[in-house]
Amino acid sequence: MTAVVELAAIGRSFSGPPAVTAVQGVDLTIEKGEYLSIIGPSGSGKSTLLHLLGLLDRPSSGRYLLDGIDVSGLTDRRRTRLRGERIGFVFQAFHLLGGRTVLQNVELSMLYRPIRPRERIARARATLDRVGMGHRLEADPRTLSGGETQRVAIARALAAQPSLLLADEPTGNLDSGNAGSVLDLFDELHADGVTLVVITHNTEVSHWARRRVRIVDGTLTEVTPCGGAGAD
Repeated sequence: MTAVVELAAIGRSFSGPPAVTAVQGVDLTIEKGEYLSIIGPSGSGKSTLLHLLGLLDRPSSGRYLLDGIDVSGLTDRRRTRLRGERIGFVFQAFHLLGGRTVLQNVELSMLYRPIRPRERIARARATLDRVGMGHRLEADPRTLSGGETQRVAIARALAAQPSLLLADEPTGNLDSGNAGSVLDLFDELHADGVTLVVITHNTEVSHWARRRVRIVDGTLTEVTPCGGAGAD
């Protein structure tokens, strides 16, 4: 298999005061098409690890290869471009723009990429169809249910065809029914070959992944295979 992510001895420290080591000695490989969950309590370092994986922050030590590219020494401009090209984000709070249609929200994710407007629209439509939201193209996101809103957010993250999809507590603002619907969608995306990483504190959510990594005090302490679909 081909590795999308390779972390070797990754660490992240903050000078403070007081000085804090948020992540230390992390080794992690994520293969293309893998569905991985990273689980840990508040303060465990999982948010810091998310920021490092998403090129939102730089490690203090270690090496990070994304699609075989060593990102450690890249300029901020090159990192920003690489993030836009290869990483999609799904957040707990959705972050869709009210006053713009569902279709426009998904199109915006491709605005700064060299994609012609007609192709942007076609991709946005196709991706919304893929997540079951093709019937709400002209809706304002403020009129959608929580589950529908998260599906649009997932479509926005997928439209640019990223190498890696990072989901940060993607069910945190959803009731159990809508949460299950989103997790079913992640199963479908995994079956389609999307490389998916879900960061969560929720044990039940973490078990939907095919592999689970536990982070405690900034260190990966356990890797547990999962059966998927909430299996133990």
